[in-house]
Amino acid sequence: METRGVLFFVDMKKILISGLLTGCILFVLSYGGLLLSVRFFPALFAEYNNPLFNSDGNRDLLFYLHAFIFSLALSWFWDRFKSLFHGALLVRGLELGLVYTLVALLPVMWISFSALDVTLVMVFSWLVYGFIQAIIAGIVLARLNP
Repeated sequence: METRGVLFFVDMKKILISGLLTGCILFVLSYGGLLLSVRFFPALFAEYNNPLFNSDGNRDLLFYLHAFIFSLALSWFWDRFKSLFHGALLVRGLELGLVYTLVALLPVMWISFSALDVTLVMVFSWLVYGFIQAIIAGIVLARLNP
């Protein structure tokens, strides 16, 4: 019984460390990607001048923490199901990105588009952004926790 407890702690430590490292990488890449996207796709970001996206600033921290929440969840998922993903790092990352996109992201984007006053282009950009994030997370997790 004591061995199971130690193994659980070791697994959780691996999940937390790889999740936090992945979160740091995604945070930096996401923030850089946001700056580049605003520069190269200004028309898309003009759509964010919508009352739907106006915030008083109280929850901005939650937005910036999304990379860590996302990475910790994917780290747990990766640890649990990594044996199902085969091939090189890039292939495993692509597979994880595809699974995440089909199982979680696509349904969320569907409901977002149907329930919120957002454009199809905006929702598609979120879908692509999430897919790319999941691919990067998959590559990093495959490297950190093979």
